[in-house]
Order: sequence, then structure tokens, then C-alpha cells
Amino acid sequence: MAGSMRCVKALQLTLAVVKPDAVAHPLILEALHQKILENFIIIRKKDLNWCKADSERFYAEHAAFHSSSNNSGPMRAYILAREDAIAHWRGMMGPTKVFRARFTAPDSLRGQFGLTDTRNTTHGSDSTESAKREISFFFPEFNADEWMTKEERDFRQGLCEYDEERQVHMVKNTRQALG
Repeated sequence: MAGSMRCVKALQLTLAVVKPDAVAHPLILEALHQKILENFIIIRKKDLNWCKADSERFYAEHAAFHSSSNNSGPMRAYILAREDAIAHWRGMMGPTKVFRARFTAPDSLRGQFGLTDTRNTTHGSDSTESAKREISFFFPEFNADEWMTKEERDFRQGLCEYDEERQVHMVKNTRQALG
């Protein structure tokens, strides 16, 4: 998708998290990665081991969620980009409640792969403000404002390619792009 993507509007960044219930199953994790790859430019990807304390800090604003959640274990976090990335990722995920997702959005990620309301496969930012905050939580070394200023245009114009080894998109070497 990324190589042929040329967007008119600026790209939007969002955080996408694949939760432990999905990471525990390599075939589900690979299926999710492929769906992401078909729909987004992958700016960063990080595999991490998530503990209950991390979950409590991250979900502090969603107290009801983390008190009943067992989201600890291996997780994968992504920074994704595309036009309207937040709305697109949320649409792909489907409803938070897995039972509802199975009936109202059976082709959604939660409809296909979700187990329970707290083991619902994925998380995604719900606004530009939460995306910025959540991206900095998982990727403290990433500066979203700097990326928007220095790299967004190259990605928007399709001057990137997917690096199979790193499993992220990279701006093409300028010499390679011209040659």
C-alpha cells in the first residue's frame, strides 16, 4: 500500500496495540500484522513485555478497564500512519465488546479474534490528543511533532518502502529513488 500511496491530506498518526491474548497466538499475530500492513504505513513497531503496573499506569484514565483487566504479558505496539488513521484503525478493530463485535461487525478484528471484553485483541487511540499521549507512553524516544515536520511529506508522497526485516516502512534512499 505504502509504495503506491499518494495522499492529499496530511497523514495522521495513531497508536495500535496488539494485546497479549493475540500475541500469544503466532498465527493471529501474523494475520493482524498483515491486515495492518494492507491498510497503514507502519512508522514504528515494538514488541514488549507488559506487566500489571504498566497496564495500571496506561489505563489510569479508564479505571474500570484496568481493574478488571489482565492485560499483562507480551504485547506489540505500532505507530501507524495514513489519512484519518485514528478512525480507520478504530473501524478495523470494531466494537470494544466482543459479543457485540461478533454480531454487528463480524469482519472486524475483535469480531474475528476477540475472546472477551478485556481480552479483545487490540487497543487504539480514540483522538489525536490520546494518540499523541499514548504514542509517547509506548515510544518515548519518538517525537511526533518532529516526524510530522521532517518525514510526513515523504511518507505521504509514497517515497517509502516496507522493510521486511524490521517490519516497518522506511523513507527510500534519495539516491535510490532518483536512480
